[in-house]
Amino acid sequence: MEFIDEQINQYSLDHTTAESDRLNKINRETHLEVLQPRMLSGHLQGRFLSMISKLMKPKYVLEIGTYTGYSALCLAEGLPQEGRLTTIDVNEELASRVQGYFNESPYGKQIDMRIGNALDIIPTLDGNFDLVFIDADKENYANYLDLVIPRMNKGGVIIGDNVLWSGKVVQDVKANDSSTKAIMNFNQQVHLDERLENVLLPLRDGLMMARVK
Repeated sequence: MEFIDEQINQYSLDHTTAESDRLNKINRETHLEVLQPRMLSGHLQGRFLSMISKLMKPKYVLEIGTYTGYSALCLAEGLPQEGRLTTIDVNEELASRVQGYFNESPYGKQIDMRIGNALDIIPTLDGNFDLVFIDADKENYANYLDLVIPRMNKGGVIIGDNVLWSGKVVQDVKANDSSTKAIMNFNQQVHLDERLENVLLPLRDGLMMARVK
């Protein structure tokens, strides 16, 4: 993931609005106490997700992949009073920790955390989505996309995380691992879908941002 110039990254962080004390706490505790802390969205990406949400003021946000709740809380910052966010993850072990973070926040009553397989849960959700953030198992990115596009409101935005996959998507060697292949297929699928307009941003590990026409 560390393929963006370190000085450029630090300069970007230095000139980005600081994360809140609550998010800083989640960031710190995740790095100290949880496996694979690199999965956390973190300061720069978190502020980007917050900015998009605040600009859109989405009434219904779907997040696929909760981890420790950092990105969910960033996305929740733009919710109007009647807005809601559903976040889905398979990791039961982190559920109580993450629910605690949500309950401590101003958005606790607006966030619905579901534990289970997103492919099974998404079809059971009511309503259409304004903003979707995909940050879960890479092999199912294309399946998640297929599920959410028909459920998007016009002008809605879908964001996929890790779409540069530590630079593996442009390596000269043939991509043999399933995750790299899945990411490359997802990027191509988004890019060729005539229902979408998209931009791939080299932010952190890459964000694919697509707007439903």
